[in-house]
Amino acid sequence: MKRVGFNSVLNPGCSVVIVGRPNVGKSTLFNRIVGRRDAIVDDQPGVTRDSKRRKADWNGKAFTLVDTGGFFGPEEDPFNADIQRQIEIAAREAVVLLLVLDGKSGPSPADHEALDLLRRMQKPILAVVNKVDSHERENEFTFPFYELGLDYFFPVSALQGTGVGDLLDEIVHYLPEEAAEWEEPPQIPGIALLGRPNVGKSTLLNSLCGADRSIVSPVPGTTRDPVDTEIEVEGKQYLLIDTAGVRRRGKMSQGIEHYTLVRSKEALERCDIAMLMIDGTEGLTETDAKVFSLANDAGKASILLVNKWDAVEKDENTAGAFAKAIRDRIPFLKYAPIEFISALTHKRIQRIFPHVERILENYQRRVPTAELNDLLEEILQRHPPPVHKGRSPSIHYWTQVCAAPPTFVAFTNEPKAIHFSYERYLINRLYESFNFEGTPIRLLWKKRGGRRMK
Repeated sequence: MKRVGFNSVLNPGCSVVIVGRPNVGKSTLFNRIVGRRDAIVDDQPGVTRDSKRRKADWNGKAFTLVDTGGFFGPEEDPFNADIQRQIEIAAREAVVLLLVLDGKSGPSPADHEALDLLRRMQKPILAVVNKVDSHERENEFTFPFYELGLDYFFPVSALQGTGVGDLLDEIVHYLPEEAAEWEEPPQIPGIALLGRPNVGKSTLLNSLCGADRSIVSPVPGTTRDPVDTEIEVEGKQYLLIDTAGVRRRGKMSQGIEHYTLVRSKEALERCDIAMLMIDGTEGLTETDAKVFSLANDAGKASILLVNKWDAVEKDENTAGAFAKAIRDRIPFLKYAPIEFISALTHKRIQRIFPHVERILENYQRRVPTAELNDLLEEILQRHPPPVHKGRSPSIHYWTQVCAAPPTFVAFTNEPKAIHFSYERYLINRLYESFNFEGTPIRLLWKKRGGRRMK
């Protein structure tokens, strides 16, 4: 597997990185520039941990905007060292740094310390004084910051948007000429890593990428925002999306964890395949089943990954018994292949992408109507739909209306008379006949009169 750069689906060489101490409004500015609420914003300091990257553009020039965690966060935050490393990695790739300062609280020792660190990187620095809500009081807000030794400040209100246009006008002066000609590359398959906290999603992402792209910690809930990284495997590109761990609703607060659930659902919307991760040392839990149902309900192709398998005491029957227990607990994912891996030791992770490639092909498969109706004719001869509540349904024909996921419409005189068990039988025959391993199948019914197929 070849790692091709931090989120290189975005504009390489045109990285604008937002830095600053916690709770100065970095994520609010990030959301304002990219034009949507993409980063989690909360009054609690230290919400952003992993660096988030998104495409932005201004006056015909495109660039990658990077939101980072806060410099020198609360001492009790166990992720401080990891966050600082992520900031420094992002900053060294930047063409310009945006140092965000809190106009309401004024300069702090942490601002001085952050500026000293950034100056050693020898990158252009634009100082942004945020939370300036009054144009008439701009000088009042910016004047105290001249003690930092900078010549100019950009007063903005990231929340209201005032002053951000002037900031962007200055940013584009630092972008290379080719930024104006860069175009977003064709969409590539998206793969979301989904599971409850601490099952090893970020460890797997880093193992697949060959670098510390996500902060990894034994503390549950380390990842909050989805983290996007593009990798290349056997000449093919994929976008990996590391999501926050989803907890049971009863354990979910109304603040940050609510947003992480929303972000995880948004990540599912952007992906084609969900890698559903289980902690092999704990087995499948009720929370796992509920989390995985999100992928099934969203109509996404899936692969089940039993992680930490190296830490499980086992014999020749352990994997088979474990797989059977999974199938029994979550029959709605019977189409998903199961692989036993160790993200930490890299054991069997080379088996993942052959599954992925095969599943993508199945997910996008279209079956000609003639082949479908040949199958239907055989089914009806051997096992016609039973009478249900005194009604005798007739199935005229069926056709595939879309792929990703494969979706079929069957025409019948009595849609309400088709028992769910017979519908399940039809779907099973589709799996058997056309190899839709890894992908859900949708079967819809539409009322139509006329002569039934015989």
